[in-house]
Amino acid sequence: MTETLHINALENEAIYIFREVAAQFEKPVLLFSGGKDSITLVRLAQKAFYPAKIPFPLMHIDTGHNFPETIEFRDRLVKELGLELIVRNVQDSIDQGKVKEETGRYSSRNMLQTTTLLDAIEEFKFDACIGGARRDEEKARAKERIFSVRDDFGQWDEKNQRPELFDMLNGNIELGQNVRVFPISNWTELDVWTYIENENLEIPSIYFAHKREIFVRDNMIWSASEYVYKDEEEEVEERMVRFRTVGDMSCTAAVDSYATTISEVVAEIRDSSISERGARIDDKRSESAMEKRKQQGYF
Repeated sequence: MTETLHINALENEAIYIFREVAAQFEKPVLLFSGGKDSITLVRLAQKAFYPAKIPFPLMHIDTGHNFPETIEFRDRLVKELGLELIVRNVQDSIDQGKVKEETGRYSSRNMLQTTTLLDAIEEFKFDACIGGARRDEEKARAKERIFSVRDDFGQWDEKNQRPELFDMLNGNIELGQNVRVFPISNWTELDVWTYIENENLEIPSIYFAHKREIFVRDNMIWSASEYVYKDEEEEVEERMVRFRTVGDMSCTAAVDSYATTISEVVAEIRDSSISERGARIDDKRSESAMEKRKQQGYF
């Protein structure tokens, strides 16, 4: 009963935030990757505006190195729900010379998304970008407000944020600014999975244990793929794994698991002593990797 009341309170808060976005901003967009957090956001947005459709588009910044299972799920979900999906590709930013492809052992397109995202915001004149970041994920995200203002360069200043007293959300922005909105900021990974279980939401298959070709580097399980650099001496093996978080294939590690149902995943998370972001390879670049990316305009 206590857990149900907790989830209901989180849901009510998120629905309130969605409605505030619709009331305060002219052109919002929901950033959608096909991962569990953005899937949860779509369900919450459906509830916020039911019986009408979600009144703004979804947008995915596609690195081109995403898990194919996630892209297939993304396209199928938006088709089933009749939603508008905008896709902008990092490859286009590379082809235009705006960013440079990384090379080497830890190369990834994850950081390159920032330029593509900022260009898309400018292209469509979005004034609010809704995303699934949560405070429990990482230290820099714990500093964020629910309405997080970005300057006209898309940058975030962690020392200059607005107070958010009670449930008062201030969406006033100056010309050129935009706001990143985090309706599930106060949720935990376990809250998200509990909600998915309660709502019987479909999610991509990679969240469940399955046999996959992998290799181990730095005590992390990397997916063997043409998009992921692998040394000659690193041996590929097949192992039962699943993914706790979904991003670019080059920056998302798997975990050993035999959880093949949502209830088994929930039980596994309850017993885990490792954070969800522990499986994000890109966070290992430096102690302040996420904060630096956010200051540059990353979501």
